[in-house]
Amino acid sequence: MLNKKSRQQKGFTLIELLIVMAIIGLIAAIALPNLYKRFFGAQRDAAAAQIKSIEASLGTYLLDMRKYPKTLDELVTNSSNDPSWNGPYVRQSQLLDPWKNPYQYRRPGGENRDYDIYSFGADGREGGDKD
Repeated sequence: MLNKKSRQQKGFTLIELLIVMAIIGLIAAIALPNLYKRFFGAQRDAAAAQIKSIEASLGTYLLDMRKYPKTLDELVTNSSNDPSWNGPYVRQSQLLDPWKNPYQYRRPGGENRDYDIYSFGADGREGGDKD
């Protein structure tokens, strides 16, 4: 014969589950924006480092060819068959930013006298988001 006192139910009540879900939601609301900032901040840092590497390759190209290339592809292939070309100066994959979009190269530059090199960022559009 079972009475109510000897029969104990095991498990969680609905209120306990709702409290746990609220705590998890609160932690996620605090943590996710910080993770987002770190992730995209790391991509911006990687893009800046890649641009510095491409700039170094442009400097080497300048020493060999006595001019800057018309396009970044000239760092990879000798399209003019010039005997002074000692490349490839970069791998083709290095000409893509962390978002897998091509770096933008303008010669002569608008910001700089010789050339500008930059990324459009995560959205891949000129004048897009600040990321």
